[in-house]
Amino acid sequence: MSKHTHAFQAEVKQILHLVTHSLYSNKEIFLRELVSNASDACDKLRFEALDKAELFEDAPELRIQLLVDKVARTLTIRDNGIGMSADEAIAHLGTIAKSGTRDFMAQLGEDKKGDANLIGQFGVGFYSGYIVADRITVETRRAGLPADQGVRWTSEGTGEFDVETIEKAARGTDVILHLREGEDEFLQAWKLRSIVSKYSDHISLPIQLKKESWDAEKSEYVASEDWETANKASALWTRAKSEITPEQYEEFYKTLSHDSAAPLAHTHNRVEGRSEYRQLLYIPAKAPFDLWNRDKKPGVKLYVKRVFIMDDAQELLPNYLRFVRGVIDSADLPLNVSRELLQESRDVKAIREGSTKKVLSMLEQLADSSEEADKAKYAGFWKEFGAVLKEGMGEDFANQERLAKLLRFASTQATEGVSLTDYLSRMKEGQEHIYFITADSLAAAQSSPQLEVFRKKGIEVLLMTDRVDEWMLSYLHEFEGKTLQSVAKGAVDLGKLQDEAEKKAAEEAAEAFKPVLERLKESLKDRAKDVRVTTRLVDSPACIVVEEGDMSAHLARLLKQAGQNAPEAQPTLEVNPEHALVKALGDHPKFDELAQVLFDQALLAEGGQLADPAAYVRRVNALLVG
Repeated sequence: MSKHTHAFQAEVKQILHLVTHSLYSNKEIFLRELVSNASDACDKLRFEALDKAELFEDAPELRIQLLVDKVARTLTIRDNGIGMSADEAIAHLGTIAKSGTRDFMAQLGEDKKGDANLIGQFGVGFYSGYIVADRITVETRRAGLPADQGVRWTSEGTGEFDVETIEKAARGTDVILHLREGEDEFLQAWKLRSIVSKYSDHISLPIQLKKESWDAEKSEYVASEDWETANKASALWTRAKSEITPEQYEEFYKTLSHDSAAPLAHTHNRVEGRSEYRQLLYIPAKAPFDLWNRDKKPGVKLYVKRVFIMDDAQELLPNYLRFVRGVIDSADLPLNVSRELLQESRDVKAIREGSTKKVLSMLEQLADSSEEADKAKYAGFWKEFGAVLKEGMGEDFANQERLAKLLRFASTQATEGVSLTDYLSRMKEGQEHIYFITADSLAAAQSSPQLEVFRKKGIEVLLMTDRVDEWMLSYLHEFEGKTLQSVAKGAVDLGKLQDEAEKKAAEEAAEAFKPVLERLKESLKDRAKDVRVTTRLVDSPACIVVEEGDMSAHLARLLKQAGQNAPEAQPTLEVNPEHALVKALGDHPKFDELAQVLFDQALLAEGGQLADPAAYVRRVNALLVG
């Protein structure tokens, strides 16, 4: 193939512009990204060679090499991994398939420091080379293709790149960085060793540099033809915990996840018994941009006997723990394991159960700790991942009790961080239920009229505002013997918390108000299932409730917003006979109009929407002018 020129995808052009003009903090991260890519290429070859051993050709030993040419001012990152064909080079280096491109650019635009740490997080690590290079040449040949089907890819990082066919005897990829002026420090072997030691020491392949010796005549270090390894070249998770520093754990996480922030916690274990495996699992400090992306395949990296198998082994952890990052290395699974086998394997089931328990233990240690730093960490975790963890109540029945203790909510006594255990410790004497309310927002929940009698009596109510809460509540019915009770469902029953005098006064009010109730029922027969006197209101004239067993109005709204059909069920209107507006109903000349306004106001206060807002406005205006 003669030289062909191709245009970069529009998103790549934008990223290249940002890389060359904005990423000036922590430049050395480019080497971590390119070494990580080289390691992935070797892992892919090792996996494909399980079925086709001939792909190793005459070089079964996998390695990564860093070559420096001080005269030409180039730094080459070389691997003998899977390599690329011409089509793959055009596809992988000229376009970005990931949906995170826009998020990357948005975050970079917000980052005043222009920190290069961001780049790997969005699958665009190759382009980090342009932080220090004004031109990149990639020479590559896919394993299994003949030597005359090598490919040279060249670009100055502007709008175009050239691709041509070359002769390349060795499989794999050379990424040749033509360094910019002022970037000569990356031609120094000591600097490269320092970066490898800092960011890539955990890479299980040897990362090699040419040995150097001091030349007295030239008064400089001169490279020999011998290679030496700059990293430990043993997988971090296979080493003893006592040999690994906190910094090494942190750097491994950053390389693994492409996250620039340190993880909240990690667990590193060797498990023996029903199934033998090693696990190194991390809980991130921040949610990834694609946490809610349905196309994203979450999961930890799976290795079998230190051979990389797949990046996203979803079967090794339940879906509600999809934010966990890490590595699981099994000694029992076959090397040719497929996704279908993962779903059926007893060994995988044992790994899944054991790994889930370890992650929950990590969270429990943070949540139950008496240390303020750990409490702050768990509060940060809950803010980022709480809504995801709630999914576990319906997915993981075996750990439901443990998950319930990890849940956190707002309440009428605190705007965040209330556990069910905290709630039980503050319950009133004689209180039989854990009370809660669901709403679209914290402000809507806090101002709900259904809370008035609970506030008056000092009874705490949990305020649930996540979209997942309604679904979660269909699985969370009780906690440590106390049932959960919605304050917006059924007639309010405070049991022993309501004294006899209050009950008697309510019964008398209901009896005296009976004629008005009958008129209200008739006036609202097309909108309300029932109208009754209530004791739950203190300051408001009326409120909307649904009966026990009916779908809550909040859940019905969520379903409609999602384009699903919600069953039509008329609510019940509860009125406060002590309120001046309700008292005025009895002999009001516009009784029917006032009844409709009362219902509409109760619907609005509950967070609902009016079917005919204009009619409501007309009624209010008519009442205002008398």
